[in-house]
Amino acid sequence: MNWTLALPELVLAIGTLLILVAGVLPKRETYFPVCMASIGALLLTAVLVLAQGEGSAFGGQYIADGFSRFMKVLALLAAAVGLLLALDFNEKERIGRFEYPVLLLLASLGMLVMISANDLLVLYMGIELLSLPLYVIAAFDRDNGRSAEAGLKYFVLGALASGLMLYGSSLVYGFAGATGFDQIAAAFNHQHGVSAGVVVGVVFVIAGLAFKVSAVPFHMWTPDVYEGAPTPVTAFFSAAPKVAALALLARVLYDPFGDLAPQWQQVIILMSLLSMVLGAFAAIGQQNIKRLMAYSSIGHVGYALMGLAVADTAGLRGLLIYMAIYVAMNLGAFAVLIAMRRQGKAVETVADLAGLGRTDPMRAAWMSIFMFSMAGIPPLAGFFGKLYVFLAAVQGGLWLLAVVGVLASVVSAYYYLRIVKVMYFDEAAGRLDDAPASLGVVMAAAGIFTLAFALWPAPLVAAAQSAAMALLGG
Repeated sequence: MNWTLALPELVLAIGTLLILVAGVLPKRETYFPVCMASIGALLLTAVLVLAQGEGSAFGGQYIADGFSRFMKVLALLAAAVGLLLALDFNEKERIGRFEYPVLLLLASLGMLVMISANDLLVLYMGIELLSLPLYVIAAFDRDNGRSAEAGLKYFVLGALASGLMLYGSSLVYGFAGATGFDQIAAAFNHQHGVSAGVVVGVVFVIAGLAFKVSAVPFHMWTPDVYEGAPTPVTAFFSAAPKVAALALLARVLYDPFGDLAPQWQQVIILMSLLSMVLGAFAAIGQQNIKRLMAYSSIGHVGYALMGLAVADTAGLRGLLIYMAIYVAMNLGAFAVLIAMRRQGKAVETVADLAGLGRTDPMRAAWMSIFMFSMAGIPPLAGFFGKLYVFLAAVQGGLWLLAVVGVLASVVSAYYYLRIVKVMYFDEAAGRLDDAPASLGVVMAAAGIFTLAFALWPAPLVAAAQSAAMALLGG
């Protein structure tokens, strides 16, 4: 049993327990030091992941390869930035308690387990280890009715999704006689034709995972939870768990169910189409910017699923590049939203950004870059993210997906550009408070990445290509 492969997970688990113990010790102030220790633990884990070997452990239930390395580092960086975004916000909202970073560390541990899962049971364990802390932090502002409602809705619908996935896993186990991905793939290879029960089981598993990435028609929780949860929690939801869930979805579909591609491909294509269309049209009338970002994230998941639907190396590479770019520009945009405070009070509507171009030109410039990038306007990184998945879809013969994706991008450009218009052309609604340094660092880092990707795309593209080949075996 090569347990040393799981060293990043073990270090993060032990570090989380130590930070938890430190948090409960009688001290006057524990929130800030616990947050900084947690960010350090996440970055240390990312370094260990980069130094990790390749192979399988725990009887083949855990797998480490180039694909898991790429997605783990991306998820850990997203989690670290998500925690950085909460430093100042939580203290100002009087929810700066040490339990918050501990819960984020536990959720991050669940993401690592998900990404390296090579067995249906480990898959479920990872998802629940991720989900349970997320239910709590969605309702972390317990004196706020909207936050409590967000946590309850997420919990109820998340339990339903877990039930769907467990039922699908039981069907697959019943027909394959195993829960390990390698054994399932071998069982299907020896069968002449695949029974309808297996296909139904795969669909249920996909449904459970689709809930985590908020793909249509399993998106119903997203707008309400994004609006009700504290804004740093919304930022975290929109980035890190999506990376882990898409990584797990790719591994599940390509590894044990790779021979069933003609069956599951239809489901992924449908979810991609519906997500792009709903994300483009439903956001148009939104005045609350967090709800707008919720529908935006649904649309972006549709573009990412387009790469998954192609079911080849080019499609998977496009998915990985798209997710890396999406995480950067999305967290950058949320850094601007978290900095939206007027007279110490958080503001959340599009109208609250009015006149920002005159009252705070730098913040307005960063927000404009992120909005243009999300709209897919060249030469920003978001354009190239969409380009890679669109090209993969065209090369894979999925013309309908590519055409709908282009049209959805045109429609969604309306509400992204409306934000830019409000910032630069509407009458100022009053000056927003100055942003803390931590938010400025996130805005600048994400903005520079979004601007500079066109000049130096090679490292990310090469890493994504290597990760895609590691999963697909060539």
